[in-house]
Amino acid sequence: MSDQTNDTARKAALDYHEFPQPGKLEIRATKPMANGRDLTRAYSPGVAEACLEIKADPANAARFTGRGNLVAVVSNGTAVLGLGNIGGLASKPVMEGKAVLFKKFAGINCFDIELNESDPEKLADIVCALEPTFGAVNLEDIKAPDCFIVERICKERMNIPVFHDDQHGTAIVVGAAAKNALFVAGKAFEDIKIVSTGGGAAGIACLDMLVKMGVKRENVWLCDVHGLVYEGRAEDMNPQKAAYAQASDKRTLDEVIDGADLFLGLSGPNVLTPDMVSRMTTQPIIFALANPYPEIMPDAARAVAPDAIIATGRSDYPNQVNNVLCFPFIFRGALDVGATEINDVMKLACIDGLAELARATTSAEAAEAYHGESMNFGPDYLIPKAFDPRLVSVVSSAVAKAAMESGVATRPVEDMDAYIEKLNHSVFRSALLMRPVFDAAATASRRLVFAEGEDERVLRAAQAILEETTEKPILIGRPDVIGQRCERMGLTVRPGIDFEIVNPQDDPRYRDYWTTYHELMARRGVTPDLARAIMRTNSTAIAAIMVERGEADSMICGCFGQYRWHLKYLEDILGRGGLRPHGALSMMILEDGPLFIADTHVRDEPTPAQLAETVIGAARHVRRFGIEPRIALCSHSQFGNLDGGTGPKMREALEILDCKGVDFIYEGEMNIDTALDSAIADRIMPGSRLEGAANTLIFANADAASGVRNILKMKTSGIEVGPILMGMGNRAHIVTPSITPRGLLNMAAIAGTPVATYG
Repeated sequence: MSDQTNDTARKAALDYHEFPQPGKLEIRATKPMANGRDLTRAYSPGVAEACLEIKADPANAARFTGRGNLVAVVSNGTAVLGLGNIGGLASKPVMEGKAVLFKKFAGINCFDIELNESDPEKLADIVCALEPTFGAVNLEDIKAPDCFIVERICKERMNIPVFHDDQHGTAIVVGAAAKNALFVAGKAFEDIKIVSTGGGAAGIACLDMLVKMGVKRENVWLCDVHGLVYEGRAEDMNPQKAAYAQASDKRTLDEVIDGADLFLGLSGPNVLTPDMVSRMTTQPIIFALANPYPEIMPDAARAVAPDAIIATGRSDYPNQVNNVLCFPFIFRGALDVGATEINDVMKLACIDGLAELARATTSAEAAEAYHGESMNFGPDYLIPKAFDPRLVSVVSSAVAKAAMESGVATRPVEDMDAYIEKLNHSVFRSALLMRPVFDAAATASRRLVFAEGEDERVLRAAQAILEETTEKPILIGRPDVIGQRCERMGLTVRPGIDFEIVNPQDDPRYRDYWTTYHELMARRGVTPDLARAIMRTNSTAIAAIMVERGEADSMICGCFGQYRWHLKYLEDILGRGGLRPHGALSMMILEDGPLFIADTHVRDEPTPAQLAETVIGAARHVRRFGIEPRIALCSHSQFGNLDGGTGPKMREALEILDCKGVDFIYEGEMNIDTALDSAIADRIMPGSRLEGAANTLIFANADAASGVRNILKMKTSGIEVGPILMGMGNRAHIVTPSITPRGLLNMAAIAGTPVATYG
């Protein structure tokens, strides 16, 4: 990577942390504070009632405060990522990031706490004193062996879960991957020989966990930077390492690797050589987890052991061992039952949940989210994907159940099925919704043409596409203008090198383009002269012709101009072979999850048949995000109480859908508040087929749909993804002039997903 690219990436990372406001976290009130009545309840005198209830019974803190859903992420910055001992203050961006992951993946609130204390016993004293504030503590990036001391003291003195994720989170994910790797290889824990490199907190915790799972301690050979840990060694030893000391005269990794079934690397790059791999057993299991450069690259290992089962810490290879598979969900389960600790039973339950989820048949949601990627259990799929929506329900519920069974739950769940349903509805839909689409797009290198290639937002998006996806952007515009703007904006991408440019003023394919357009439009009043003029001046038409000719797989236009103007050219050029626009779907990402809205742009006053078509198309596209659609047909009429306006039209659309026998939930006609509040729906229409709140709203005309979309954009924190043009086979999308570079990147991911069944 060039120095300029590194500088650009560095600036982008710093800008991410600084703007629009410093840091990655903020505190928001969860109760209204709009008037004097609210003030008297939130503070004096009403707050005294909650205080007295907690004084009478400390368990009431979980009822009347946020403590039961609040985790402390605590570090002294002595072992931060690969940066080493950088101190508490410099570790703060990492701890804020950890807090964000807790919130995004499991809906858990966090305070990050960075402490200037290097003495492990004093550090433990400080953490223990925080117990009244938090429901659990996540210790993070504390060096070994201090981390062992801190955790031991805190667990002995505190009555809430204390979990050092660097140790136990890694151990849990490694345990799940090892369980399934041995299943694939037809081996058992009690029979295998393990050779491990790295005697730090994570390495020791992984070995401890594997021993709990059945590995014989005498079959574990631990090496560190000084070589084999052997009986009598004095250099750089501690009790945790000494537990794995071997009575042997061997001293190096090279000497002990022969016949190993499992290599566990938590050390550094290039520690394991191909020659060493060749001396392991058949179908060796290699967990090379150093980041970003593993102990051996997978290709090098497979060159000498084609049947090797390999996991790394990297996202660009199968079987990424990532703590995010564990810590949000184990804390979620522990907090929800008021666990006093995270014990071995709960950790093993987490392992079992992860392993079983990987072995299970892939859910429809996960398959759609990771479209095109193999998710069949086997050597390249040992553990679930981080964005598998089933993780929160499977893992958290398994942990909660284990906490109850092991006697550490102070608030047991009475109805486990209801709890699992709650997890599915509250956490999954607040996850990072676009990531599954990006992951699906990453499986294919589709050619994506941007009609407004000179627009600065498009240029920024093109840079991001090249950095974050495998797509190949094509830009329509003047090369000199694009080059000058890239240089002025400090972008590292260069026209004609990093991406293709189509120059409307001078492209060798110009004759091919205008003749193709004329052939399509000759009987629609387009003369050869007009065809030539359009192919010189109309970038939307040029992009559509490129897709029609197979020179691009999909196109994006609409950064300026009116939506319907662009739509006309797409219909004229690409609207054939069964393709025709039948609606625009916008996904609004709100604080409590996504809300899809249609049709926002295509049809002013759709007929009942067209509404039914829009509903079916919306359901297909909602599933692209790994979400099962629950669709409400919205109207000012409510279940037949009005016979005028949009009510009869929506009722007829409902009847059409009933006749089609579709495989998703829909209901109507109803008001928006009824669609979004299941309590209102249950009161007005008991037995409604809409289970829970709707996640997709279909309106009777474009004015209503567009109005709701714009209100959510401008008056809430809603972020729009879209509009997604339905009915065109993912060959074209029209954005709106308010689109941002990030919005264009999101649309590129959507357009970059190979689609066979989506409309």
